[in-house]
Amino acid sequence: MMRLLRAPNLLIGQHWVNLLATAGIACELHNRYLNGALGDIPADQCAPELWLVDERDEALARRLIDAASRGPAAGAPEWRCGQCGEMLEAQFTVCWKCGTPRNPLDG
Repeated sequence: MMRLLRAPNLLIGQHWVNLLATAGIACELHNRYLNGALGDIPADQCAPELWLVDERDEALARRLIDAASRGPAAGAPEWRCGQCGEMLEAQFTVCWKCGTPRNPLDG
């Protein structure tokens, strides 16, 4: 296992876990419950941490998180759901009609 990065908060950390899981990258979110210890434990040790199960996934995981953090480019094209064929706007990562996640490698 390898620590990939610290998340700014639990919500974003879980979003990153979901993003990587959709891409088939096994990971874990550590320090989920240390926020309550803030003050007794230094703040930098309480932040949620994203850990990869296989360190060979590091480069792809970093690219995916970086792309997700930037969001879609202005004027990005719609995408078609691979499951049901529904057209969706670029900012959506899951099909509203059938619930199929967008393939993060499709851009």
